Order: sequence, then C-alpha cells, then structure tokens
Amino acid sequence: MSMRRTVIFWIALIVVAAATALLAWHGPRRDRATGTGEAPPMTAAVRPDICSETTFEGARAILCVVDPADHATRLVYRGESGKPHGRVRSAVAALAAEGRTPVLAMNAGMYHADMTPVGLYVEDGVELSPLNTGGGFGNFYLKPNGVFFLRADGSAGVMETEAYREAGIAPAFATQSGPMLVIGGEIHPRILPDGTTRYIRNGVGVRADGKLVFAITRDPVSFGAFARLFRDVAQCPDALFFDGSVSSLAWGTDMEIDPGEPAGPIVAVFEKPSSPES
Repeated sequence: MSMRRTVIFWIALIVVAAATALLAWHGPRRDRATGTGEAPPMTAAVRPDICSETTFEGARAILCVVDPADHATRLVYRGESGKPHGRVRSAVAALAAEGRTPVLAMNAGMYHADMTPVGLYVEDGVELSPLNTGGGFGNFYLKPNGVFFLRADGSAGVMETEAYREAGIAPAFATQSGPMLVIGGEIHPRILPDGTTRYIRNGVGVRADGKLVFAITRDPVSFGAFARLFRDVAQCPDALFFDGSVSSLAWGTDMEIDPGEPAGPIVAVFEKPSSPES
C-alpha cells in the first residue's frame, strides 16, 4: 500500500470511529410518535383489555374498542380552577388527583389559540361552545365535518354536523371536529385516496354494534389511509377526525404518544364499577 493510500485509510478509519462515538454519545433517535428516546415496541396488544396494535398500509396504529356496557366515556376540558387543562398529560394527572384515573385518554377536537373549542362542546349536559356551521380554512371546515356525542345512557354516535342539528339531540357530552372520515360506510368525498400530507392522526368511530373505536397512528399517514383504517379495519360506518400532528394518547397517567403539543377537548374512558355479587 502506498504512503498516500495508507494516510487515506487511517483518515477514513478515524472518521468512522468518531461518527460511531458521536452516535453513541447522543443516544438513540427520538421517536416522533412517542416523544421518547426509543422506538415503541411492536406488540400485538398494547392494552389487551380494550386496545390492540395493528399495521395497516405500512403504518402502525392503535385501535381501542370501548363497550359502553363496561366503560364510561367522558369529555373533559377544564380543571377545578375553570382553566383548560391544555394538554392530555395535565388532564389525566388532574383526574387521577380527583381519584378518577382513566383507562385511556386522547385529544378530542380542535381549538382556538386561547384553547377554546372551535365548534360544539358539551360537558355534563352543559354547552360550553355552540355548534359551528360556518365556513373557513383548515381541516375543521372540510365539509362535511361532524359531531361525536354521548347520551346520558352512555350510548354514542358520530354524525355529520347538519344531520346532528336536525336530529335535535340533547347530549350529555359532545365535541365537534372535522372532517368526517367515514359517512354511512363511504369515505368523505373530499378526502383524496392518498394525499401528500402525512401526520400522526387520531379520531373516533362508532360501530354498528354500538361500540366506540378510538384510533391513533404511531406513524404519519395520509387522510385517505386514516379514513380507510376506520372503514376497513375498525368497521365503523361513521368516523370523525379529531386532529393530526398534535395527537396524544395516555394509558392512565402514562403518556404512550405525546408530541408535547397543546390539547383542547379531551376524551377519557373510565372503567365502570363492578356490580356487587348477589
């Protein structure tokens, strides 16, 4: 080996060694979905009681199927001080402090800069924000948008905004968001089959048997893929988009997916007390 080749060889070796040391020093890549230093484990069931993990069209997603007979679903927005919780992490911590630790919680609707809901928001039968039938820019206004609501008996529904208004429903809880993802078994007509924007997204659907399905992706997906997840995998004839890029998920008080972004309305699922044995 010539002197020149020897020098080049040793320089390359030093560069590789330095790069390896630098990578070891900085640790593993920060995962976009979890906000942690490690990529989330590939598990068959992340919460085997109600949630499972699947891969659909190359992206990982978590599907949580909630039976109103076994779980109570609620919407939360403000703490005892009257101020918005602002984040899913803050909401579940406050609920736990009150002795009401949820099974799971996620962001559940869009909000203005001051954290107030963009559209309808009802909590414990009290309307805190009215139904929004206006137009504008952004996902919320990609008509038809819709409403996720819960009745006093725990049953739930997802409906287009205009259909919801005409139905005259008096919900115990409701949150308006948009766009609808699936309407009567069909993909929203204005959602492209596979658009160019990809985000970690979350939403809700209601199956024909009345069970709720909350879904969130671990990997960025298009609107079209997310809508097909609800239609083809979750088997929801109607589904509503909650949000993208800010999507968060908590198991109890532990954050499973946490981008560190604010959240307005938040949905929380609680176990119902077991009936006393006769």
